[in-house]
Amino acid sequence: MLRLEKRPQPSRLFAYATPVLAVLATFFFGGLLFAALGKDPVESIITIFWEPLFGEFSFFYRPQLLIKGAPLVLIAIGLSLGFKAGIWNIGAEGQYIMGALFGAGVGLAFYPAESVLIFPAMVLAGAFGGWIWAMIPALLKVKFGTNEILVSLMLVYVAEQFLASMSLGLLRNPEGMGFPGSRNLQQYPSAHNADLIANTGMHWGVVAAMIAVIFAYVLLARHRLGFAIRVTGEAPRAARFSGVNPKRLIIFCLGTSGMLAGLAGLYEVSGPAGQVGIDFNAGYGFTAIIVAFLGRLHPVGIVLAGLLMALTYIGGDIAQGQLGLPAAAIQVFQGMLLFFLLALDLFTNYRLRFGRTEVA
Repeated sequence: MLRLEKRPQPSRLFAYATPVLAVLATFFFGGLLFAALGKDPVESIITIFWEPLFGEFSFFYRPQLLIKGAPLVLIAIGLSLGFKAGIWNIGAEGQYIMGALFGAGVGLAFYPAESVLIFPAMVLAGAFGGWIWAMIPALLKVKFGTNEILVSLMLVYVAEQFLASMSLGLLRNPEGMGFPGSRNLQQYPSAHNADLIANTGMHWGVVAAMIAVIFAYVLLARHRLGFAIRVTGEAPRAARFSGVNPKRLIIFCLGTSGMLAGLAGLYEVSGPAGQVGIDFNAGYGFTAIIVAFLGRLHPVGIVLAGLLMALTYIGGDIAQGQLGLPAAAIQVFQGMLLFFLLALDLFTNYRLRFGRTEVA
């Protein structure tokens, strides 16, 4: 009889091997999915993962890796801090939206003024927007013991309604002939998050993501607060005895993740997206959850996982155009990564045993 047996100690081998095995399993079962849709599975996988890096038009697609990867890494770094401490922020998508609305609102409020202070003010507003939205589940958790998973997730739908309202109302372009959406911030130099080096995809959002990675690494490896985060997630009782204040930790982790998600939204709306629109949010807040776990909640791993997920975004768009793969199939393919990661992660703490179950 096949049964699961708890390991005496978590397997370090499986802890490091699980992301690789999850990617390989996704390749295999994703190929079966593409075959079921009548597409060549090998050609589909090659198109998604090879064409953006080494194909005929790779010179155009490679910079997109930074553009797509930066918001994923920025959000995932913030989420990982909370996840390590057992604090589950599932509403980064809403914080991403609110950061974009706050930041774009500040920029558009000064239109058409020209000043080097406008963009820094937008950055601060974007960070504040994400932070204040994350403070709602944080304070409810601290004061009333509510479930931060449910509250943060439900607030995503509230943020989406705010996005639609702003696109059709307060932030709508007065010269847009009645169409929803704000002015194009790419055409407003003081508010535009342009490439720092032309045609490389290296904008301020990428720089912020790099800084966040370094900050998280130093925090977790060298700072007392990082120790408190790790010990709270691994041994909550030991954390309480060591003097960790759980309420402060909840506010810090949720606030930091909200702030970074808000920054991601600001850098996106002022750069690649260019304007506030009804369909502005692209699911980065949810995809970043996959990135955080695929990167094993480690800053360096998150960078690699973020680039991998960015590759699936870009390669998926190519596959849709060249092979006619439906967008839903690409989304299922991305979702498989998280599914197999969580499924295989079970074997970090458990192992399979064959034989009869002993009855006392």
